[in-house]
Formats: sequence, structure tokens, C-alpha cells
Amino acid sequence: MLVRNQLLRPNHPTIMPETTPESAVEVLNLNKTYTDRSGRQAVQALVDVSLTIKKGAFFGLLGPNGAGKSTLINILAGLVRRTSGTARIWGFDIDTEMRQARRSIGIVPQELNLDPFFTPRELLELQAGLYGVPPAFRRTDEILDAVGLGPHADSYARSLSGGMRRRLLVAKALVHTPPVLVLDEPTAGVDIALRQQLWAYVRHLNENGTTVLLTTHYLEEAQALCDTIAIINHGRLIACEPTVALLRRLDSKQMAVTVDRHLDRIPAPLEPFQGVIENGNRLIFRYAPSRVGDGEILSAVIAAGLQIRAIATEEADLEDIFLSLTRSSTSATENVRLSA
Repeated sequence: MLVRNQLLRPNHPTIMPETTPESAVEVLNLNKTYTDRSGRQAVQALVDVSLTIKKGAFFGLLGPNGAGKSTLINILAGLVRRTSGTARIWGFDIDTEMRQARRSIGIVPQELNLDPFFTPRELLELQAGLYGVPPAFRRTDEILDAVGLGPHADSYARSLSGGMRRRLLVAKALVHTPPVLVLDEPTAGVDIALRQQLWAYVRHLNENGTTVLLTTHYLEEAQALCDTIAIINHGRLIACEPTVALLRRLDSKQMAVTVDRHLDRIPAPLEPFQGVIENGNRLIFRYAPSRVGDGEILSAVIAAGLQIRAIATEEADLEDIFLSLTRSSTSATENVRLSA
């Protein structure tokens, strides 16, 4: 069980950046091109990507496999060099102010890359040392308790379950109290109970001021957690807006109305709504909520002399939006390649 206590933020310059920028992360015209051995362009992983993540946001970065998500995160983490463009973390340029930028971000990788012969306590102490956190300011026991690993602090990492190892990665990312936390597919292969515990703790961090950048293939997670979502495909940013606004993009809804009698045809008052009959007494309407209201359809059903037995509605979710946008961008990219 995760302990939901607030992690203290020691007032020490090597742990917490003292500046308070307007944005947590700023990326401008970022490009990354991988070349082959001869120096010729092989893959353009990022193409003029620009985005801004506000302080305190819970930001989702989505995209198909190979879209460029990991490349972007690795550039922010200092693991991959950009080809052109700029990126700033907590106001610090990742190239000219590399040390401050890296202190401002904590990365939770997708891979369970832990030394099996170290204990959680030893791993956190080592990580704190790498970030230059003085012993007096280290919070090893506090962090392990916060992620529910206090009782296993002195057990070898190889003896921990997959879920515990995942939480240990989160703990490692927090040793230097970064204002920005990046979670790369943190619940991949994790059972439902642990997933809920992990999200409860990450929400707690976010509520207490930590900016969270999440990549995930579980679209329902992104829809439930993120206040802003960006979608990247073929290295290009194809959407970046508040989750609520993004869900309105498809402007599609379905209503199923079960009535009290068998119908052979659509009654005249319902013809403008272009409904279809299913199983004799079930009417299916597909419409754009921005132009047609639920009440208009239900009023027309009553005007047709029908009694309503049941109503069911279904709206577009993030998965529908994601598929629509990525398919459109894929088609556009293929057309450009064919015309080149």
C-alpha cells in the first residue's frame, strides 16, 4: 500500500532549483535525425516539434510505436543529442545549462534497469550521491516509505516483485526532489491493483506541485489522468491541447432509444435525424453534439407517439480521437513521400 504523505522539499540548491520559471518544459523546433555510417540521413525521428508544459501540469505524450516519444524523452534526459532546436527544463537549457536541467528532472524508464545485487536503500543512496545530494539532505527512508518499500529497504532488488521494482524506479527518480517527473510507460506489464496504487501516489505528487510528463499505451489512463495531451506521429506533433478540448474534436455521439413497439420504418418526426431501426424496437441515432441536442431527438421520439423504455448513449473517447488523428497524419505523410 502506498503511503500518501507529502514528500518534504529540502531548501538546498543541489536538490531543488531555486528559480520559478513560467513553464516546466519548453521545446521549440526540435529536430533529431539519425544518420547511417556514411553520414547520410537515415531516419528523421523528430520534425520541428514545439510544445510547452505548464508548471504543475499532468501532461500526456501519446503516439504509436516508433512515433518519436522515446527520442523526445531521451533528449530531455540528456541521453540523446538533438540535431537542432532548443529545449528547456524548469527554465534551464538542456545544452548550455545541462547540470541544472538534469537536476530539474526525474526519469522513470520503461525498462526495469536495476542492479539485482543492490538493496533499495543502497540504490537510492547511490542515486543521491550521483546527483550530489549531501548526506544530511537525503531522504532515503522517507521516499521508500512513501512508495511502500520501507519493509523491503534492505532486501536485494532481485527478490522484489515486478511491481515493487517499478515503484523502486519511481523512488530513484525522486531522490533529488525534481520539479519535473517523467514516466515512460510506467504501468507496462503491471497488474491492476498495483497500477491503481501507483497512480494514487503520482496524483499525490502532482497535487503537491510536481509536473508530470506521462507516456502510455493505455489511452484510458491518459484520458483519466492528464489535463493536457500531445499526440506525436512520424516524428511530428499532430495535436497538443487540453484533454477536454481534444475529446471535442471528433464531435460524434450515438444514442440508442428502445421504444414500446415494433417499428417497420422510421416515423416522420424522426426522419430529419437519420436514425436506423435495430431489432424492431431500438432506434439508433448518430449525430454531432455541436449541432444536435439529445433533447431534440427525444422530443421527436415522443412526438412520434412512442414511449421510451430505455436510453443508452456513447460518445467518442480518446482512443477514437487518437486513431483518427494518427491515421490522418499517416496518410498525409505517405502522400508527401509519394509526391517527392
